[in-house]
Amino acid sequence: MKEDPEVLLENKKIRTLRLLVDSAALWLSRGELTREESWALVERVKQWAVLLFPGKEETFDLIYFPRFRRIIEERFPLD
Repeated sequence: MKEDPEVLLENKKIRTLRLLVDSAALWLSRGELTREESWALVERVKQWAVLLFPGKEETFDLIYFPRFRRIIEERFPLD
């Protein structure tokens, strides 16, 4: 039984986004970026996410933004 090509494409896009998000989280947590560079990386990941899933900016902000914010705030506490 063949899988629906649309389902296969959607799964590929999900895997791609997961890889992007996980890679960005790793870069952020390693501490090689400044605070500004960290936020710029988050913005680039969001741009890619929207390219993969047009119209889903709010979904990105609900699911991934808190994760990135937590990592950045741990690396750069405001004191």
